Amino acid sequence: MIPVHFFKLLSNSFSVILRVLNKLNQTQKEIFMCNKTIDMSKLKQLLLMRKTGESNRQIAKNLGINKETVNEYVLKLKSIDIKIDDLVKLDEPILEGKFFAGNPAYTDPRYETLKELLPHFEKELERKHVTRYLLWKEYLSKYPSGYRYTQFCYHLNQQLVARNPTAVLTHVAGEKLFVDFAGDKLEYIDRATGEVKKVNVFVACLPYSDYTFIMAVEHQTTEDFLKALACCLKHLGGCPKILVPDNLKAAVIKSDPYEPKLNTVMEDFANHYGFTVIPARVARPKDKAKVENQVKIIYSRVYAKLRNHHFFSLEELNEALEEKILEHNQTRMQKRDYSRMEKFLADEKQHLCPLPQTDFEIKIYAELTVDRNNHIYFARDKHYYSVPYIHIQKKVQVIYTHTLVKIFWNHELIATHQRVIGFGYSTNKEHLCSTHRHYNDRNPDYYIEKAKAISELLVEVMKNIFSGSKPPEVYYKTCNGLLFLYKQTEHEHFEKACKIVLKVNNFRYSYFKSLVEQKSLLVETEQHKSLPFIEENIRGKIYYQ
Repeated sequence: MIPVHFFKLLSNSFSVILRVLNKLNQTQKEIFMCNKTIDMSKLKQLLLMRKTGESNRQIAKNLGINKETVNEYVLKLKSIDIKIDDLVKLDEPILEGKFFAGNPAYTDPRYETLKELLPHFEKELERKHVTRYLLWKEYLSKYPSGYRYTQFCYHLNQQLVARNPTAVLTHVAGEKLFVDFAGDKLEYIDRATGEVKKVNVFVACLPYSDYTFIMAVEHQTTEDFLKALACCLKHLGGCPKILVPDNLKAAVIKSDPYEPKLNTVMEDFANHYGFTVIPARVARPKDKAKVENQVKIIYSRVYAKLRNHHFFSLEELNEALEEKILEHNQTRMQKRDYSRMEKFLADEKQHLCPLPQTDFEIKIYAELTVDRNNHIYFARDKHYYSVPYIHIQKKVQVIYTHTLVKIFWNHELIATHQRVIGFGYSTNKEHLCSTHRHYNDRNPDYYIEKAKAISELLVEVMKNIFSGSKPPEVYYKTCNGLLFLYKQTEHEHFEKACKIVLKVNNFRYSYFKSLVEQKSLLVETEQHKSLPFIEENIRGKIYYQ
């Protein structure tokens, strides 16, 4: 059994320990209060009370601060050669500077030595494989009493920050549109194949209102980029004066901090919508910081909210993105009493330039040679387009859009065609020479009109030829052969041959030719009213003309 006096002794020990701890806390509090900088308004009260002659103890009691703190300020006041009335009139930051010399770290003698070395360390950090720790070890080997690693890094970082300050940019309503592709991709499932397809997310932001637009596209090609940008402008209901894209290949051929070179399609797009393109500098995300920040926000407000959703087409995915970005634009911004959409509709939309009347069509530029058949061949579509025959074997400039093909020579438009995808010929008859034009104009009426100028009998022969059951094109060679025979034969004999073929109802070219060539047989046939047997399966050189 434990004696009673033991509990009394234990209780007394606890009391002593508590008194000691309370004393330590009070001492620490006093030390803290002595080192703590008081508000400058309270310091002015201290100075005015000191002027009236009140004691330090009474000043501490009136202001509710530690007496040692008052003693410290009174002691500093003696070293300041300025009257109290003048000190009270000073602005708070200036008054604080009179009582505190600034950061004591910069008064340390070690800083004077390190300060001279900081530019060297800054350059060394740009070299490959060089670290802060390595530089510190080298510094310490020369100056053993120098800064420890933490202070060394602090002063080095201050040097780097001071070297690259961040500017505060002021944006004008409707002036710029920042665009970029998000680094992370989204996906959808192809219903037909079950394949999971990764897609890119186009992000655009108006920096004045922070209003944001996003759209998923299959690739980062020029076609997909401009398609998304056109949809963005249509959504905004106007055009900015300046477009600021990243140095993506879809828009920029050659990046340069002073004169970046845009691809021709991007220039055509900018000209169509009436804005200027100024790409951001390479590896300078601050040039378009607004859209970079929007990408980070979209990851949490859009990507994260759709993480458990499955989409089966690009259209479904874009519908979901449209819904989530609407929520984002309608959410009140931090430290603002309005949303991005409210700011855009109230202050920015009316400053955008109007959209053009027609949609933009991508132009493809090519230089092609006109073939001997006075057509050019566009290999992309596997189609031929006619050009005036006088330009045969010349190099012409061609501009293709989605719907039109325009052909230029010597800076003049010489032909225009509707674009056709697939093998075939698009021929304008006006582009053909007279021979080719007559050839393409052939039809039964064409040959009958030709026959009328020769003989009524030949007209009857032609009509009988075309009365056959086969397509008219089958008989064109026969008619060409008869016209050629007419040129080689006396009119009288030709007329007789026409009478015979009409009588026997045999209109084969070979039969007609045999009658014309065997003049004696033709006379004998008429005298005896009998018809010779002629092999009709005979082909001569005229057959192929």
